[in-house]
Amino acid sequence: MEWEAYDPNGDRWLRVPKMTLNECFMCSDKESLSVGTELLMFGKQMNTPRSNVIYKYSVLTHAWTSGKQMNTPRCLFGSASLGEVAVVAGGCEYDRCGKILNSAEIYSLESGEWTAITSMNKARKMCSSVFMDGSFYVIGGIGKGSSKMLMCGEVYDLKKKTWTLIPNMLQQGSNGGGDQAKEVSSGSGARPLVAVVKDELYAADYAQQEVRKYDKRRNVWNKVGNLPERDSWMNGWGMAFRACGDKLVVVRGPRGLGEGTIEINACVPREGKSLHWRVLASKPSESFVYNCVVMGC
Repeated sequence: MEWEAYDPNGDRWLRVPKMTLNECFMCSDKESLSVGTELLMFGKQMNTPRSNVIYKYSVLTHAWTSGKQMNTPRCLFGSASLGEVAVVAGGCEYDRCGKILNSAEIYSLESGEWTAITSMNKARKMCSSVFMDGSFYVIGGIGKGSSKMLMCGEVYDLKKKTWTLIPNMLQQGSNGGGDQAKEVSSGSGARPLVAVVKDELYAADYAQQEVRKYDKRRNVWNKVGNLPERDSWMNGWGMAFRACGDKLVVVRGPRGLGEGTIEINACVPREGKSLHWRVLASKPSESFVYNCVVMGC
């Protein structure tokens, strides 16, 4: 029910008001998304099938308010924002069957409304999304009828309003580039950890402790450095890999309740040079990192 925020410009931790008590944010899957000056938090409405609750926090008013539901309530979706618009894609319905979706919607900060857009080529949940070169990308995820991670990606052109499938987009960055492998087991791992800096896509491989950069022309991934040292990455859970301005940021928290710290590491990726991480901030904390967003960068 409570968020913590760090201001890198002022080098200070900020207190975010607690959310209004609602059981939907204490149970089931939760999602978060930042768009412009808003932080959106998504939860499942208790005892109400196919329904969700959205709360919005404004950095202008420092207050939480209720937001409008999506046209198709969902969880475990991919999302990303560009300016004052955001796109959500895929995920699964909140009912018992958990139908995996290929539908997508766009959110307007100005109107607070959700608008359905053209559906993706493939249904997927547990996927990741970014904006790169003005287009919306969906990467990885689990498709229908399989527990394997999808290796294909998709890109949505906001002007043409069309999706284009990108075969084997995730393959090179997840298993070392074996040409024969079409899928890898999702196991209990987190969704792909990806971030965009200066319209360049990076991925954190928590199994190999590496950071890779995506070659758009060749559709391959190349190692550019290592992740900050860590005893265990817990299959990618409990950490966040984000972009803030010209920096890549790794946020990690304690592995269990009652222990550890929250630590924020950052580096500026430079062409032809290895990554050099530095600790931006840390503080004692008992909170496992479930959700993380970057605003204002």
